[in-house]
Amino acid sequence: MGDCEYVALQLEGEENLIAAAKHIVRALGSNKNLTKDVKKILADVGAQLSNMATIDDTMVEDGKSGIEEQLSIVQEKILSWVVDESMTWCWGPDEVAEYLTAADEARKLTERLKNQCLNSEEDKELLRRALDVLQMAMLRLEKEFKHMLLQHKRPFEPEIMSFCSSEDVSVDESSIISCADDSSFGRTSEEFVIDLVHPYVIPDLKCIARLMFMSNYDHECCQAYVIARKEALDECLFNLEMEKLSIEDVHKMERGILNFKIKRWVRAIKIFVRPYLANEKWLCDQIFADAGSASLVCFVEVAKALMLQLQNYAEAISIGCRQPENLVLILDMYNDLLPQIDALFLDVAGSSIRTEYHEVWKRLGDSVRVALLAFENVVSSNPFAGGGTHPLTRYIMNYIQLLATSNHTFNLLPKNQDGATVSPLSPNTSPATEVESMSKDFSGSCSPIALHFQSLTSNLEVSLHDISKLYTDSSLQYLFLMNNIRYMVQNVENSGLGHIFGDERIHKHNRKIRKHATDYERATWSSILSLLKDESNSSSSSISRTLLKERLRSFYVAFKEVYKTQTAWIISDVQLREDLRISTSLKVIQAYRTFVGRQMHHIGEKHIRYNAEDLQDYLFDFFEGIPKIIA
Repeated sequence: MGDCEYVALQLEGEENLIAAAKHIVRALGSNKNLTKDVKKILADVGAQLSNMATIDDTMVEDGKSGIEEQLSIVQEKILSWVVDESMTWCWGPDEVAEYLTAADEARKLTERLKNQCLNSEEDKELLRRALDVLQMAMLRLEKEFKHMLLQHKRPFEPEIMSFCSSEDVSVDESSIISCADDSSFGRTSEEFVIDLVHPYVIPDLKCIARLMFMSNYDHECCQAYVIARKEALDECLFNLEMEKLSIEDVHKMERGILNFKIKRWVRAIKIFVRPYLANEKWLCDQIFADAGSASLVCFVEVAKALMLQLQNYAEAISIGCRQPENLVLILDMYNDLLPQIDALFLDVAGSSIRTEYHEVWKRLGDSVRVALLAFENVVSSNPFAGGGTHPLTRYIMNYIQLLATSNHTFNLLPKNQDGATVSPLSPNTSPATEVESMSKDFSGSCSPIALHFQSLTSNLEVSLHDISKLYTDSSLQYLFLMNNIRYMVQNVENSGLGHIFGDERIHKHNRKIRKHATDYERATWSSILSLLKDESNSSSSSISRTLLKERLRSFYVAFKEVYKTQTAWIISDVQLREDLRISTSLKVIQAYRTFVGRQMHHIGEKHIRYNAEDLQDYLFDFFEGIPKIIA
């Protein structure tokens, strides 16, 4: 216990003890069976107790001369501190104890005067003077209180806030803090202990708060606390980069930037609510331990700005953003924090915040359901440059991953009038022949979420087929389908969703990839390699030689054109790229070697521009997304 806290307790304790003792003496003295000697002793004790009071009641009866004299002494002491701009708590424990004693004396004098029957103007003036002295003392204490809170505040520990400077948005949220499931907000776990104010000043803050509450300056004390802690909270929000987003901001923001901001904001708010607000509440409880409900009232006032920002952010996302993956991310954050919010704002003072939080969570759920219903209209009419993985494919597969790990996957799925789960992407929106063949995959599925995901991917394939037809080059059509189906399969396998789609469905798609690869090779190389076929009857006429030379020249021209075009095409999956290169190389190089080996003596060495190794090196430049030209 600090010196100032001890002094305050001592002052309060002495007064209470004197009052209790005087009460006991009066009670004993009323007993009629006591002897004269005992009554005399009790009378002497009562007199001594009265003399122990700082202000003697006999002085009050004698024209308040004692109170006036004592008030002058207290006023002089308090004025000497008020005119000094330096903070009292910087002077040392002795000065602090002396000031607290004077402030408490002003409180006692005021209370005694209020309890008197003040009829004359002189008496009323004395009370006004005592109230002024008390107000001066309290204003100085309020200033000291706020100064200490601001001067000794402490930010988050660096290891908790270090993630804010990172651009990696894939950090696992569970690695940031290991106490995510603790909703009790006790400080028994070291990972939850964050000293928002230096611990050694808490006894002093508690002491000031107690004295201000005893003096009926509780409102001023709470107001000073809220102002100081709001400033610390705003600083924390700034450091966590928890910027505010309006509905207009969300509408205008490019999707990639919005995704990044949402993910960073979700991690920041989880860190803020769990360790920061938990310790903010703990700090309130420590300082206002003797003030009843004031602790919770102050905490709610401090946190109200954050909770309003949290609600406004969710409203902006739910109204301005129609991307299911972002909506689900925000909704999951709200759900994860529900137990913590309920625990933090448990009492009546926090009921409005708690209720509004639940309402926002429900509105977010409604927005997600609307977004899922509208998801069937997500169709792109633009082919993707280079035949790579289309943004629509990435979008839907990422959405599936997120929804599969959501805490509300089943509840988020739209319901029909009978309450049964339905697929938001109706097969009726796709060509009947495609859907009919794809729907066979669903026959063994009894899980609503599996049916939903399978429906999504089937409709995605239909959209991809439509998009592929927009490419004028048939080879690129097959490359595009191969890329996108490969991405779908890899995404399912790498995210552990194979059990939802089933092994047979995955095998079927792998067969599709191989078929598209074969179709690509046929569309690209069949006509070119036909130039290298040996269709002669072994004639050595000049016309046959000319034809052979022309066919070889035509092969080189066609190869150069394919090289120029298909080096600009892209296959992002390394294994798929290498497999297609090798498969193509085996066919092309074998045909070239055979042709050159058989027709060398007819064509002449000077007409052979490239050897087989050169062509093989060129083939391994394909699908890098960087157009090149053969010299």
